[in-house]
Amino acid sequence: MEERFAQADHEPTFHQRASAGWIEVIAGSMFSGKSEELIRRLRRAKIARQKVQVFKPEIDSRYSENHIVSHSEMRHESSAVQSAGQIQALVEADTEVVGIDEGQFFDNELVGVVNELARRGLRVIVAGLDQDYTGKPWEPMPQLLAVAEYITKTHAICMKCGQPANYSQRTFESEERVAVGASDMYEARCRRCFVPHADAPTKV
Repeated sequence: MEERFAQADHEPTFHQRASAGWIEVIAGSMFSGKSEELIRRLRRAKIARQKVQVFKPEIDSRYSENHIVSHSEMRHESSAVQSAGQIQALVEADTEVVGIDEGQFFDNELVGVVNELARRGLRVIVAGLDQDYTGKPWEPMPQLLAVAEYITKTHAICMKCGQPANYSQRTFESEERVAVGASDMYEARCRRCFVPHADAPTKV
């Protein structure tokens, strides 16, 4: 039983591929390597000469307008879109792999779009935060986790104590759920060190 669940956490291999598509979700806190893992999988697909298209929400222009960029500065070209519906409209007929970064910034339409692409035989990889700054599940990521064939949960390192971190701690005062930022506005925290509201940044 343990072996079966361990296998489900890993990227599917080529011998597992059939004519049907599937959904992979990479979820975790900020600074946990979600985008880095997404980029790694997309690069592997391109090495295998598969047609890849990548999308991200227009709101996320922190590092680049036409690339997805990890906090470790890995990058991959992408198209910025305003809605999940645009993704479906822009996927080309010969595309085999679709990558989507920052899935939490899309509305619940993303679930239907991702399911439809998988039904068409595409491999769809979505990366995103599974919780907001208060620790609540952040739609549509929980729904995507429920329908995905493969799930990878990434962890960062708690800035306060060094334990595995599963939460994105906001370090500035705001009650807006969506506030795009990086290490100047957020830090990774473990369950013990996390507070479900803004907290002062950890002193180095």
